[in-house]
Amino acid sequence: SKCLMLLVKNVACGLYRVGRLEFPMLFLIFLHILIRLVVDGLPACRDSELFIKDLHFDEVPVRIYLPRVPSASKRRGVIFFHGGCGMFGSIRSHERICRYIARTSDSVVVSVGYHLSPEHKYPAQTLDCLTATVHFLKTAENYGVDPDRIIVCGDSVGGTYTASVCQELVNRRDIPKIRAQVLIYPFLQALNFNLPSHQKNAFIAFLSQERTVLFILKYLNKDCSMKGAILAGSHVPESINLKYKKWINPDLIPEIFKLGYKPPLPTSFSPQVHEATKELFETRFSPLLAEDAVFCRLPDTCIITCEHDVLRDEGFLYKKRLEDNNVKVTWHHMKEGFHCALGFFGYGIFSFPSSSKILNHTVNFIKAY
Repeated sequence: SKCLMLLVKNVACGLYRVGRLEFPMLFLIFLHILIRLVVDGLPACRDSELFIKDLHFDEVPVRIYLPRVPSASKRRGVIFFHGGCGMFGSIRSHERICRYIARTSDSVVVSVGYHLSPEHKYPAQTLDCLTATVHFLKTAENYGVDPDRIIVCGDSVGGTYTASVCQELVNRRDIPKIRAQVLIYPFLQALNFNLPSHQKNAFIAFLSQERTVLFILKYLNKDCSMKGAILAGSHVPESINLKYKKWINPDLIPEIFKLGYKPPLPTSFSPQVHEATKELFETRFSPLLAEDAVFCRLPDTCIITCEHDVLRDEGFLYKKRLEDNNVKVTWHHMKEGFHCALGFFGYGIFSFPSSSKILNHTVNFIKAY
């Protein structure tokens, strides 16, 4: 189809910048496209309970879900950022999730179709999410939404964008404040890839320890040969390690979640790798590195973590940062959950119990606002 050919062209153009377009590169291009098609899933059926519209918020594609039943008062709004490492996923991949949130919480949901890497270089994804959020905050009443009851939500890297957007908006005075945020197994820091959850789930399906770093490098259009150095922590100078040790430290993880943990061996610092990966230290990329002056002004937060997830401990550490700054936190931990579990929601026998539990915890939190 025309859309598929356009996708091939765009991905090829994005990946061509990384190296010569030879057979291995062509294979990677089509593998990339195949993964996108699989992640997007099957089209959802017609929904008689919702009005569904495709729009653009300041040139950012969005899909808006409005309950058909009239409301006596203005509804709450939910902005949703899908996961997928910034390279995969789409409005379509999270269609069933957003419909469910809109129906069961009686909310107007805006799903943001931010532009993906490698066609659009970082931080285009974060900026798209920020742009769409600001637009919705300014125009919420046009959609029957109370601008003071808007919640931002995302899974995986969508949780990263959620945290980043909320941080970037804490000092804005020209728009309504975000009421709350939901972070579903979010990625929140790129300094330490040897936390207890990284070791415990090093070889877990969907998102292993090595694959996490590999996806980061691909997302940033960096040389993937740096994977080993970053896994070992060679990209972090001692000064930065000392500065953030109070926030990113295995000692801060509850003992019950540290069974089998072994402190990593010391590694030598690589100035070359550090210089090539400076984006990893930006709060836009690693929200856990933001200062307390930002954290203390963040909205009420729901954090959902999964036991079988390399990113589990980042949720723990973010939770602690928020609580230390007197931000109200609701935390749910899925003992049987794994990274990407939410993406299976709505697929019948292919769904998992944790998929529904994660979404129901999200909806219950949203309904409280």
